[in-house]
Amino acid sequence: ILYANHKGRQRTMNTHLRPVPKSIAAGLCLSLLAVLFGFVLGGVFGAAESSIRKRLDNCGSAVLQSAYQGNVAAKDAVVKKSWEYLKRAHLHGGAIGTAAIGAIVSLILLCRLGMLARLSALAFGSGAFLYSLYWLFAGLVAPGLGSASVAKESLSFIAIPGAGLCILGLCGTIVSVVRGCFFRSAEP
Repeated sequence: ILYANHKGRQRTMNTHLRPVPKSIAAGLCLSLLAVLFGFVLGGVFGAAESSIRKRLDNCGSAVLQSAYQGNVAAKDAVVKKSWEYLKRAHLHGGAIGTAAIGAIVSLILLCRLGMLARLSALAFGSGAFLYSLYWLFAGLVAPGLGSASVAKESLSFIAIPGAGLCILGLCGTIVSVVRGCFFRSAEP
């Protein structure tokens, strides 16, 4: 690729792109999937908020006697919390997915793509998607279980690995970027 420098002379830009390992590409795809998931949820919420809220309320009403002991206020509080959890799924998908994309692109541009970088990309992308799924499931099951806390606890097998993978992926990215930017041997 040719470009003109500040003095108007043409220069050739080095455009050699190195191949991206499959594990990094998979992490990037999972991150993009998390962002898409967040966007789609936002669209669905915008198009069908009242229907979704009614479904949540109906799920709570179906177990009003068994799960809520007839306490309508308790059911309404869980239904309200469920809607908040669904919004968290939307927000976490977009936010963590975007953070993962930025981290993975940083790895690709700034680092030697060794095992730590590969695992970090895969972990961050997987965690971004898993953690947003956790909030969606928690929001959907809480009214039927009679408790937002019980819903979260019952799905901790998704939440803990999802959040843990995000943290591990971010920490691995930080270590890789610091190594790549500050401790890499000078290239000829």
